[in-house]
Amino acid sequence: MSQLSPLERRSALTLALVISLRLFGLFLILPVFSVYARAMPDATPLWVGLALGVYGMGQMLLQVPLGMLSDRIGRKPAITLGLLVFAAGGLVAATSHTLMGIVLGRALQGMGAVAGAGTALAADLTADANRSKVMGIIGVSIGLSFLLALILGPPLESVAGLGGLFGLTSLLALVAMLLLWWLVPTPVRAERPATGTFRDILAMLRDRSMLVLNGSVFFLHALLTASFVGLPILLTDTFDVPVARHWTLYLPVMVIAALVMGAFMPRMRDTARSARMVVGCVVALGLAMAGMALATTHEWLLGSAAAVFFSAFNLLEAALPSLVSRIAPAHLRGAAMGAYSTSQFFGAFVGGAVGGVALGALGLHGVFGAAAALTLAWLPLVLWNMPALAGARPRAIGDAAASD
Repeated sequence: MSQLSPLERRSALTLALVISLRLFGLFLILPVFSVYARAMPDATPLWVGLALGVYGMGQMLLQVPLGMLSDRIGRKPAITLGLLVFAAGGLVAATSHTLMGIVLGRALQGMGAVAGAGTALAADLTADANRSKVMGIIGVSIGLSFLLALILGPPLESVAGLGGLFGLTSLLALVAMLLLWWLVPTPVRAERPATGTFRDILAMLRDRSMLVLNGSVFFLHALLTASFVGLPILLTDTFDVPVARHWTLYLPVMVIAALVMGAFMPRMRDTARSARMVVGCVVALGLAMAGMALATTHEWLLGSAAAVFFSAFNLLEAALPSLVSRIAPAHLRGAAMGAYSTSQFFGAFVGGAVGGVALGALGLHGVFGAAAALTLAWLPLVLWNMPALAGARPRAIGDAAASD
């Protein structure tokens, strides 16, 4: 893989900082929410799951519109609008004292749907040959923010409470907005921006390779959100690990996941190899969820399953958006990444709902059993469309150009 140019290196590092800073605030809630939400007066298992995943509903509804808007007015203005809405949602959740109020705040946070426009900006600033590497850098930064959030979330919650964590998410979103304009290069439009029609967008999304990519990110984030309905409770109730010490599981697990990602990232140089990796990761995720469902008193089984899960998750987080950005036409890239992110966050919403229902109806280990069952629907989707994905040819997008 060719070396990154100075512009691509700067673009990757600064955009990774902006994206990971916002997601760090979002991830801070995951390791503590399901444990403490149970104590709220209006809490039920279903509402706990919905509060964790409802932000995905707003993301689902607005990713494509904001992606299309970014194709017309530019990536940075569209991302700025989304970050402001996200910050407002954090303030609503921070000032709420009921689970219903937190659900409303999380839903508003979800309306700050900037993931598609952010990924499209990364694609605009990089050449096709280097896109996997840039997406990998962003994926690693997201993984690091995830790790730091899992470690720092519990002690920060003990100091500031859930309200303080939600307030911090708003602050981090505003900081990310400032860094977006100060540090991240701005793509140069070499010509008047082309815009796709609604028919063009539908034709692109009906493509089998795009269907499998959007379907895959749906299942991936459904599994992630469902697992975090149960994982903090599993550690606290079954293994008697205080919330403040949950990092003792997450730290070694995420180090292993980072090493696995470093070993496999160089193999994602073309669509055929990336497609094969998607299949392997789906199988690994199903086995990991089954391992968590069976974990009762064996900490080694839980730790092994978690390491497999996060290794496969991180690999797919880097591979899937890279494939979308390489296959989608240049003038529809914002809409394509918006559709991808719509599927991603719809999966988060469904995963939260499935996790909440399973927790109430089947118990704690039923949460992971239900998540494992999702992979049985995911795997045929990937296998059936494997030839189309492996044979997909990246669209010509030209060399990336940008101005400081």
